[in-house]
Amino acid sequence: MDMMKVLTRLAGAFGPSGYENEVSQVIEELAQPYVDEISRDALGNLICHRKGTGPRVMFSAHMDSIGLVATHIDEKGFVRVGALGGMTPRAVLHTPVRFRSGVCGTVCAAVGADMEKLTASDLFIDVGASDEEEARKLVQVGDAAVFNTPVRQAAGRVIAPCLDDRIACLVLLMAMERPAGTDNDLYFVFSVQEEVGCRGAKTAAWSIEPDYGIAVDVTAVDDVPGSKHLFSSVLGGGAAVKVMDASVICQPELVDKLMALGVEKGIPVQRDVLRSGGTDAGPIQATRSGVYTGGISIPCRYIHSPAEMADLNDVRACVELAAAFACCKLER
Repeated sequence: MDMMKVLTRLAGAFGPSGYENEVSQVIEELAQPYVDEISRDALGNLICHRKGTGPRVMFSAHMDSIGLVATHIDEKGFVRVGALGGMTPRAVLHTPVRFRSGVCGTVCAAVGADMEKLTASDLFIDVGASDEEEARKLVQVGDAAVFNTPVRQAAGRVIAPCLDDRIACLVLLMAMERPAGTDNDLYFVFSVQEEVGCRGAKTAAWSIEPDYGIAVDVTAVDDVPGSKHLFSSVLGGGAAVKVMDASVICQPELVDKLMALGVEKGIPVQRDVLRSGGTDAGPIQATRSGVYTGGISIPCRYIHSPAEMADLNDVRACVELAAAFACCKLER
């Protein structure tokens, strides 16, 4: 699987929270040769199952990205918006965006808006319309938009929109390519609506009832100027094994297992601690009577911006660690 080619397809697919179908179709096409069956649940989670007689292992990477949703179209044709998921308004100013229809625009702020206290209510999308009538032919209230920025390489790193969490979807797809070599009953879940409350992983975990759950997601980093040391991971440090965040405290035994696999297989690993934020690990762990839950994270700079950055060697390390865990001996 060509890493950059697949990532470019995934990052370019339209898929803000609640509108993940285009991403789902790309993933289904790519996953088909490597699993026994593929299904979707009522929420839209894509569940790829490689059958086994051993413990049920659920990997989860979310398909949705943050976005903007049209809430009002004014008489001059400007589209007022709200946020889909967590967004820092200043980080998206003057960013090109694209609606599902293909209509493009740019994100702007109202004249006189306080840049220090900017909220989504101060933002609008200029789609080039001359008045309300023309704008309504292009955009309807309730239409969602995503960042329309390119995928680029910078040295051994990639800069792109929607790395959160399309790069984790890539990790699971590449891990699927590895020879099975295990009795574990493997479920690769590509979940929906993570950015608005980890909704998809909750229902998927309930139906699968896994023995083990591994959330694969990006994680914030501690390696940029002015860092306040709220996070522990760094770009280039390898796969980040989640210890905790605001949604989960991973079972120490599972943290140790993932770290030991890294050492055993020669995979660079580091520990991932976040003082805030969360992933699919939270709802997976609390499903039914509880699930042994951990996380494999890809360190990422500038999360929830139009130009997120990740290290390709970290991505490869996450692929190897996910594949190693999928194939290791696990107890029920």
